Amino acid sequence: MGEPFLLEMKNITKRFPGVVALNNVTFFVKKSTIHGLVGENGAGKSTLMKILSGTYPHGTYEGELSLGGQVLELRSTSDALEKGIGIVPQEINVVDQLTVAENIVVGKWSNGHGPVINLRSVKGRVANFLEEYNLDLDPGALLFRLTAAQKQLVMIARALYRNPDILILDEPTSSLAMNEIKNLFNHLDELRRKGVTCVFITHKLVEIFRLTDHTTVLRDGEVTGESDRQDYNESTMIAAMVGRKIENLYPTRDSEIGTEEVLRVENLTIPHPTIANRNAVEGVNFSLRKGEILGLAGLVGSGRSEIVNAIVGRLQHSGNIFVNGKQVHIHNPGDAKKVGIGLITEDRKKDGLLANLEIRPNITLHSLSAFVTSGWLNSAQEKILASEQVDKFDIKTPSIEQMMVNLSGGNQQKVILAKVLMANPSVLFMDEPTKGIDIGAKNEIYKLMVGLVREGISIIMISSELPELLAMCDRFVVLAEGRVTDEFSKADASEYRVMLAATQARAQIL
Repeated sequence: MGEPFLLEMKNITKRFPGVVALNNVTFFVKKSTIHGLVGENGAGKSTLMKILSGTYPHGTYEGELSLGGQVLELRSTSDALEKGIGIVPQEINVVDQLTVAENIVVGKWSNGHGPVINLRSVKGRVANFLEEYNLDLDPGALLFRLTAAQKQLVMIARALYRNPDILILDEPTSSLAMNEIKNLFNHLDELRRKGVTCVFITHKLVEIFRLTDHTTVLRDGEVTGESDRQDYNESTMIAAMVGRKIENLYPTRDSEIGTEEVLRVENLTIPHPTIANRNAVEGVNFSLRKGEILGLAGLVGSGRSEIVNAIVGRLQHSGNIFVNGKQVHIHNPGDAKKVGIGLITEDRKKDGLLANLEIRPNITLHSLSAFVTSGWLNSAQEKILASEQVDKFDIKTPSIEQMMVNLSGGNQQKVILAKVLMANPSVLFMDEPTKGIDIGAKNEIYKLMVGLVREGISIIMISSELPELLAMCDRFVVLAEGRVTDEFSKADASEYRVMLAATQARAQIL
């Protein structure tokens, strides 16, 4: 007889008006394992976990939940916490003005010993707890001084402090750098050895293969795949996620790189935004050829995003910038647009789109002059061109008047691409272009990139996913501490060489 299941979700069906979000889903998790849950955006992962966390209470769905053999009828999220279900949400959710200890015990201050709170006692309890779970955090440190990875660890510690039977981690690596992800996984390995049971939600198959013992795949609200670790197969799992077999996740480019230089940057220096007399980027030089994809590699904080934002005029900078051999002076994004440079920003929700508006204005916003005559907007022409962009980029939507907030992450990203490319740039900066989108949408973005360089557009790509960067780029510039530490072609590229340049630079610089 096999090992008993700690968590059993049987025949779960969840309906919204006009939509079946989950259809007869059964999801079992064994004790002391890390169970992966994967699927494209809209597959039903979040809906399933919202049922388990009590966000969707008993009676709003069909099916049965049980934990440790006890049937659950959860009425709220606090009910789920009391029943032993811990949640670590995707977004960082901490109080920056409080200490690590205070953030961990928030909502459980007195530990059942009366209403009086003794902060010294709280700090001591948390210190013992952190030592027990081998979590490298200072109980007295203020949260605003911590990195995103450390804040993520605080959220995990807060959930563990309540001694849950099962811990749900929703896309926990989305805000972390490569070295921080490695440290997080080491902590999760340690928790597994201590008997903690986890559900690990992610888009990234490399994380599934590295960390999990068993994986469930959801697509369109149904279970389409189940695998134990020894049976993991990448192509089978991708097919279960997207409903089709993707023969080549990273398409092969079918065009030559031109010889002419379209962009050259000399001695680019960017002042640090918060520290006086210090530069975030210093003395950076590189060039870009027509039809080339140049990868800017490095850890978070190395200066990659600062470089592209400075070139398009979003950050103060010094140095020389040449476009097609001619020196240009870019003071704002409008100047960059005039000389043929476009930017896909890292955070699409913050500064890439207008989520409270429709697709149409989001696409045409940067090119309104094409529809305006003598101060009048030609709305009919605007709709025609917006519809053409929707078709060109295969944006899945019933109408150009669909609200942006209703689109998946992949389709939102394609709207942003359509918007920027309407201005016909010759150079395109793509900062984390596949961040937070599923594997099928990633494949579509890669194909669009290959198509763009075929048309003669040159691309600078930034990505924290090394396999993606190595597969898509023709040449690489590695940054650390705001300086170039290595530069090489695709033929000489490897993950080892990138990481060596990205991590050993501090010793070389000091």
